Amino acid sequence: MRLLFAGTPQVALPSLRALLEHPVHEVVAVLTRPDAPAGRGRRLSPSPVAELAQVSGIEVLRPAKLSEPDFLRRLEELDVDCAPVVAFGALLREPALSLPRHGWVNLHFSLLPAWRGAAPVQHALLHGDDTTGASTFLIGPGLDDGPVFGVMTERIRPTDTSGDLLDRLAVAGAPLLVATLDGIADGSLRPQPQPADGVSLAPKLTVADAELRFDQPALAIDRRARACTPEPGAWTSFRGDRLKLGPVALEPSADPLRPAELRTDRAGVLVGTGTVPVRLGTVQPAGKRPMPAAGWANGARLTAEDRLGE
Repeated sequence: MRLLFAGTPQVALPSLRALLEHPVHEVVAVLTRPDAPAGRGRRLSPSPVAELAQVSGIEVLRPAKLSEPDFLRRLEELDVDCAPVVAFGALLREPALSLPRHGWVNLHFSLLPAWRGAAPVQHALLHGDDTTGASTFLIGPGLDDGPVFGVMTERIRPTDTSGDLLDRLAVAGAPLLVATLDGIADGSLRPQPQPADGVSLAPKLTVADAELRFDQPALAIDRRARACTPEPGAWTSFRGDRLKLGPVALEPSADPLRPAELRTDRAGVLVGTGTVPVRLGTVQPAGKRPMPAAGWANGARLTAEDRLGE
């Protein structure tokens, strides 16, 4: 089939590479988000998908809006059979939806109908799911509610961050997307409607969502920190400034601490929670590089009155 691949970030690359290497399907162009500021200099930079397409000699489409007449005209000229989508980052609407013969097929990183939306991996971690996976489905006008072609499952590990889990799903999901396109091409695969039960939504996590509150149970703090790593980045406040935090570790055998109370030991820094203490991992004070919690504590010269979240 002639394909238009739609995707933007790094997690879309395993699927794009798999399709570029496919002996039958042909990626004739990629659709990605416009160049965006990146790095310390905030210079405009192409997306990872655009970079791979460029080195592969493939046309790159970067419309600001999918309703632009020039984009719609070019999409029609490309005469694609199908448009696989992986983390494109914008909603697809008519008339673009109807132009590929077999529609737009999304690789979504959840077991639909669970976690429809922009942040399915983060919400799976935040809510303590044991298992997640990926689904391929036919995109329609609704939010991730189209009929499903296939699924694969992945166990969530106790120390997974959203970055860890998303990287695994991106690699494991690529063969699912390829197999889905193969089945569409030979007519052996028909999508099945999603069940009405089990629907949950996964909106993008904001900076406000990433704040760790140490009056909550330790398990909830652990889940939120891992869900928000690397983006948008877990944080709390310390002496009036924002303090970024990496994942924490539960310490059920440690002596009790009051919520947000700090204590140093030979292994680093403990913080009290609504249940058992947690041990801090990586800490990043405002304007500084990430560092081990022990080094931060030494530099901060913690006192008995210091609390996180103040």
